[in-house]
Amino acid sequence: MLVSTKGRYALRVLIDLAEHREQQEYVPLGSMAARQEISEKYLEAVLKPLVHAQIIAGSRGKGGGYRMLIDPEKITLGSVLRLVEPSLGTVSCLRENAESCPRADSCRTLPLWKELDAMILSYLDSRTLAELLEPAACSE
Repeated sequence: MLVSTKGRYALRVLIDLAEHREQQEYVPLGSMAARQEISEKYLEAVLKPLVHAQIIAGSRGKGGGYRMLIDPEKITLGSVLRLVEPSLGTVSCLRENAESCPRADSCRTLPLWKELDAMILSYLDSRTLAELLEPAACSE
């Protein structure tokens, strides 16, 4: 599985918003973009599916920006990556909307890839955004 910049940025921005959630205000797009060193235009594209899924809320105009709607303890990393990544499959035949493989019935490696995918998704689904807020999360 290859997590794209969109997936990595989504996690970084959610951490940023979670760190500012106590302020009970909207965090301006420009300040998030500056802190995360992401262009505002690209950041808007990253945030759009998170707003649509009601993980965050956006507000336009003076005092606008984005804020968390869900506690970080309730947001799994897997759920975030599924929103922003086109596919989380490790091999092309297991990716979402993949064409049926003519060798699937005789493929000796297919069980391996299925098990690996299940392990990765299980791991991502067992980790929460709150864990990434802890200072030790990066040192493991």
